Formats: sequence, C-alpha cells, structure tokens
Amino acid sequence: MASPRSGAGRLPEGEVRSMFDRIARVYDLMNRVMTAGLDARWRERAADLAAVRPGSAVLDVATGTGDLALALARRVGPTGRVVGLDFSPEMLAVARGKSDAIDWREGNALDLPFPDSEFDAVTVAFGVRNFADLDRGLAELVRVVRPGGRVVILEISRPRKGLGHVVHSLWFERLVPLLGRVAGDRDAYSYLPSSVRRFPPPPELAARLAATGLAQVRWIETARGMIAIHYGVRP
Repeated sequence: MASPRSGAGRLPEGEVRSMFDRIARVYDLMNRVMTAGLDARWRERAADLAAVRPGSAVLDVATGTGDLALALARRVGPTGRVVGLDFSPEMLAVARGKSDAIDWREGNALDLPFPDSEFDAVTVAFGVRNFADLDRGLAELVRVVRPGGRVVILEISRPRKGLGHVVHSLWFERLVPLLGRVAGDRDAYSYLPSSVRRFPPPPELAARLAATGLAQVRWIETARGMIAIHYGVRP
C-alpha cells in the first residue's frame, strides 16, 4: 500500500485511524493555521445548509474534534439530538472535552450503526475524502437520513485554474507538509494534499451523490474554489 508521501493518497483504514489519533491534540490548531481561521466560517455555512431546526436529529459523520457537531447543536437546541461519530478514539476524546450535550460515538462511516431514516440531516466536514470506499460511504449517509432530509458534505477541493489553483499548489502541496513537520507529524500532513489530489472534483462528487438516490444535488464553491460544500435531499 502506498505511503503518505507517494502521491496516491491511499492508506489502509487502520493506518488512517492511527494517523488521526496521533494528531488529535494539534488538529484544531493546525486547522486554524492552515485556513487562517476560515474553517469555522465554512462549518457554520455547512450547518446552515443542513436546514435543521430546534428539535431536529442530526448525525455528523467523521466528526473529528466535533466543531461541526457543535455548530449543529446550536441550531437544534436542547430539544434536538446531535450524534458525532468518528473512528478515531483520540479525536473523540478531544470532542468530548468540548461538550457533554452531544452523543459522541466511535464507529465506521462505511457501516453506520443506525437504522434507515434515523436523522433529519447528515453532515460530514473534511472527512469524506478519507473514506476507504467513497461510494459505499455516500450510500450510508443517504441511507440514514429521513425522506426530505439533507446530506451536506464540506470538503477541500482542487481548483484547476486561476488564482485558486496557484494558492492551492503553493499552500497545500508545499507549505502544509512543512507545517506538519513543525507539528511533529510530517506524514500526516503530507497525506492531506495527496488525499485531495485523488478526491473527485465537485461535478463528479455531485454525480456520485445523485447515483446514491440523492435529489436536488447542488454545490457551493468558496475560497477561490479550494472549498466545496455539496448538499442534496433524500426524496
């Protein structure tokens, strides 16, 4: 299997889990540095697109340290339910320190431990590109959302031209691995740009979401095309 520096961007699931366990304590800080603090704004926008209301039930898959789950919890209020699921116990340990109002669970995105149509919305922030089987993972997201509910995916994208392409190439391809070395885990932050390289561009991801049965699939690009937020409705 390819190493993080090989450019393939693919690792066995156990190695990806171990990688996230290692970087859990610096994950939030690195996100703020890598995005100049804009990642919080992108999560808020994703939470808005989930179109939940007080009392809604929401699942945040690949929740990491839980920031999107927290944004969703503010929207559903004390009468709502938010579940944050991740396969990394160390990331969840950080998330649990942020809130005890969210149901934090360890689990696999490819085999969600919930019945069909359990949630009013399902979200993922910066996690879909790590799915070992993308189509299976997308199908699971759609399976557990109720008819009329939304699936929202916030992910890094790779601009093909213009200023966004230049910035992406300099920042993600060159500077992020160097930041990883400073953070003490060069491999983890070399994996990030390679995982973005292999991830499908927004039109292809939209088509694959539609293939799962999701309807009204749309996407919004921001940060000069370096970030895409896809959303759609289960019919």
